[in-house]
Amino acid sequence: MAEFFATTAKGLLDPLMQELQELGFSKLERTASGVLFDTNWRGCYRANLESRLASRILKPVLDFYAYQPEDIYSHLRKHDFTKYISPEQTLAVDASVEDCKLRDQRFVAMKAKDAIVDEFRDKYDIRPNVDRECPDLRVWIRGYKNCFHVSLDTTGNALNQRGYRKQAGQAPIKENLAAGLLRLAEWDMKTPLVDPMCGSGTLLIEAALMLTRTAPGSFRHDFAFQHLKGYVEGEFTEVLEAAVEHEVRPDEVRPDEVRPDEVRPEGMKPDEAKAGKVAGSLRDTAAGTSSVLLYGFDVDRKALAMARANAARAGVEHLIQFKYSPISTLQAPTPRGIIVTNPPYAIRLGDEDILRDVYRDFSHTLKTQFRGWTIWILSGNKDLMANLKLKASRKHFVYNGAIECRFLRYDIRTCP
Repeated sequence: MAEFFATTAKGLLDPLMQELQELGFSKLERTASGVLFDTNWRGCYRANLESRLASRILKPVLDFYAYQPEDIYSHLRKHDFTKYISPEQTLAVDASVEDCKLRDQRFVAMKAKDAIVDEFRDKYDIRPNVDRECPDLRVWIRGYKNCFHVSLDTTGNALNQRGYRKQAGQAPIKENLAAGLLRLAEWDMKTPLVDPMCGSGTLLIEAALMLTRTAPGSFRHDFAFQHLKGYVEGEFTEVLEAAVEHEVRPDEVRPDEVRPDEVRPEGMKPDEAKAGKVAGSLRDTAAGTSSVLLYGFDVDRKALAMARANAARAGVEHLIQFKYSPISTLQAPTPRGIIVTNPPYAIRLGDEDILRDVYRDFSHTLKTQFRGWTIWILSGNKDLMANLKLKASRKHFVYNGAIECRFLRYDIRTCP
């Protein structure tokens, strides 16, 4: 067994720990920036494929203290990076520093890169080229209070980039944050779920993927670990196939029978073409649906068209009902349920005066049309939230990109 490290958005570390535990990983340790866990490379494949909340899965390789530039160089020269890629492959190094004597992260990255390429030159008389966009090996080096951690990226493009969202409106929520909010809201996958300002549909699509137990990484065509020495295609094939077998067809989803993702043995992928064919065969044959559980509304018809297209690419369009509705005339589609939504806030749209009216209308709609419902709202603007004139019963702090947000729960009374 080896140690791996999962990163996620700020505010989602506890849900990420819970998810990794449910996936069967052991020796979990929460840190300030992620979760350490023990597994083998097969488990690394599975974590990349099945985690809904992780942003990246990293493989830690070095820890050391550094105070001078040469400390970075000398420590990295002690590690054999030639065991990960061949000289003909490409390399990139990313660095971040916080509260360190070495403050220039670009200089730290350069010294680390020099150490790695010099090792290749000494051993093979040739060095790998640098490719900032799509390297075969990306090395992450993070310094905090002069302690530096060096890791290999096993993911590639961040895991929130599922692949189904080809279209999006303004400032869409990241897919892994959407999945994390559903966990924080403790949605049980049986209660009707509404997003009254659904935009391009990310929250509801993530909910549908949970219902169908679809591995979120199954839409991807490439992971960074596939470019490393030691990658075993056959093992990845087994892990992916196991994940696909675990899925539920959208037309077979029964809300009263849904259970959360189950812990199961590691296993899963065929090659890209086969993977797409196998996964698609489960998703594309859906015809009709069981009782609707997921509802998305928006005042922007173009956004609704994008949401429908994204849901279709994810193979879950039959599970979500998207409808046009201004927030002022919205009616509850069922007697009871839960709202989870990421309404616009002026930070991203820049028109606070208009949005005040939107929030006031939202407040009136909640109080008159959604009595008895549980409401969860993500907001990065406290002033706008004050227009709801509701008292939150629970609060989480999370980051939507660089924006610190509050994820607030409101319980709407049955009687006014």
